[in-house]
Amino acid sequence: MTTAPPPTVFLSADEARRIALRAQGFLGAPDRRGGVRGVLRHLGAVQLDTISVLARSHELVPYARLGAVGRDTVEQAYWSDRHAFEYWSHAACVLPIEEWPHFAFRRRARRARGHRWHILQDKERSTRAVLDRLKADGPLTSTELGGAKNGGEWFEWSETKIAVEWLLDTGEVVCSERRGWKRVYDLPERAVPDALLHDDLDDRECLRRLVALAGRSLGVGTRADIADYHRLKGDQVDAVIADSGLVPVAVEGWGRAAWADPAALATVPRGRHRTTLLSPFDSLVWDRARTERIFGFTHRLEAYVPKPKRIHGYFAMPLLAAGRLQGRVDPAREGSALVARQLSLTSPKAARPMAEALLEAASWVGCDSVRVERAGTPSQAAAVTAELAALV
Repeated sequence: MTTAPPPTVFLSADEARRIALRAQGFLGAPDRRGGVRGVLRHLGAVQLDTISVLARSHELVPYARLGAVGRDTVEQAYWSDRHAFEYWSHAACVLPIEEWPHFAFRRRARRARGHRWHILQDKERSTRAVLDRLKADGPLTSTELGGAKNGGEWFEWSETKIAVEWLLDTGEVVCSERRGWKRVYDLPERAVPDALLHDDLDDRECLRRLVALAGRSLGVGTRADIADYHRLKGDQVDAVIADSGLVPVAVEGWGRAAWADPAALATVPRGRHRTTLLSPFDSLVWDRARTERIFGFTHRLEAYVPKPKRIHGYFAMPLLAAGRLQGRVDPAREGSALVARQLSLTSPKAARPMAEALLEAASWVGCDSVRVERAGTPSQAAAVTAELAALV
């Protein structure tokens, strides 16, 4: 581990929290002129996930920052005019097309490995067949290419699916959009603008740029925070952080070295706070250790926890209000009603913002009422219900 030079900037825990909120687009007036594409460029990565409750996570991320932007508008912003692509970053993520060159290091590493966890029986024949089809017929899903499954167990991919995913890993095809939640594959020369279609950056320069971008998107973070943003290794961060432009800082209570984006230190974060529900995959909270350190709030996704063992619910969404995480709610839709299947508050004062966030979310997804089913205590359920009635 690289030892950071002694910090010359000291931040209180509250200052670090506000810097992080502004960097993630939750403090100050959002740039509505940039819209969803502006949010994507600002964050650098928006995680995709199969779970859809109120909406899918990549829709919830711009909603949390911009408010009730149309869901069709979100999809169009991501997937039209070659503005974005999907690749492996923090996880499977929508990425600004400008970042295509930065992931050359990962494409090279996958290529050098020679295979993914699925092994192709005839790599040359299978990959050539995929590339020939895409060249002849344009962008296609794996189903359109010949089928994603081999007829066996649900997780057993067909040779075609393995081939096209291998080509995606190595950059010989690009995921240019999602259609009906299926990846749409295309050739790089059609999906990536000419000026960006290269692997000219060496590994060190790719890493340096990604570390700098992660620092900008986080505002302030530890080595682990910065590494986690694009799932880099700690030693990869160590190798380039001194040249990244990030500034060593000390943060009250963190107990470890940290770095900040110099632009984030240039002005004091201030302005309007967003009150909203967050996807558990939102980049503000996707790193659980960082969330606990900054907000004093422990959150775990329980979608994959057996139902009897769940504490907060299947897809509990943290409540952000006044720059703090003040509760969580597991929402569901029942006809035209949004139902809070389970909610909890960190204090009685959180009842009002919880009600506001639920009503805004309900309106966004086309529900005309909100009902609280369960809460951490009967008094919490009663308080949120009373606030809902007062706001309607």
